[in-house]
Amino acid sequence: MPMSDYIRDLRAKIGTTVLEVPTVSVLTFDAQRRVLLVRHAEGNDWTTPGGMIEPYEIPTDAAVREMWEETGLHVQLMRIVGVFGGPLCASTYANGDRVAWVSTVFEADVIGGALKPDGVETLETRYFAQADIGSVRCKPHVRMFVDAGFAAPNAAAFQPPTWRPSAPSGSEQ
Repeated sequence: MPMSDYIRDLRAKIGTTVLEVPTVSVLTFDAQRRVLLVRHAEGNDWTTPGGMIEPYEIPTDAAVREMWEETGLHVQLMRIVGVFGGPLCASTYANGDRVAWVSTVFEADVIGGALKPDGVETLETRYFAQADIGSVRCKPHVRMFVDAGFAAPNAAAFQPPTWRPSAPSGSEQ
């Protein structure tokens, strides 16, 4: 789906300044445990299906909706793979708009639909073995999301904190 009216209204006020948005991504696997990626029209890079959570939309609805819109697949969400953000979760669009995101990544099972790109946001859909992902041009965050999806299925992943207080705080009892 092209830029939402919500983002268009914000951009009219803030221009191309970086905008932090909440997003979802969805990992689905086929019978050979290959992960589904989509080739995105903006930049022609491979990425995980997903997108922005619209105002007042719950993240799970956004995940199911984005999968349907971008891949033609109806999914049942199975678990939270992890929550990610930081420098790998940022981009500049061709028009100069800068965006950063915090993404809740879900794993899902396909329960319906037919796999096909939407032809607007996604140009191609394909399953990849984990080892083959490095051989295609992907958005910077993809490896982090996919590696977490292949990791322990009973634990949610997150990036370890790097922030530390600059000085010891006073005594806290």
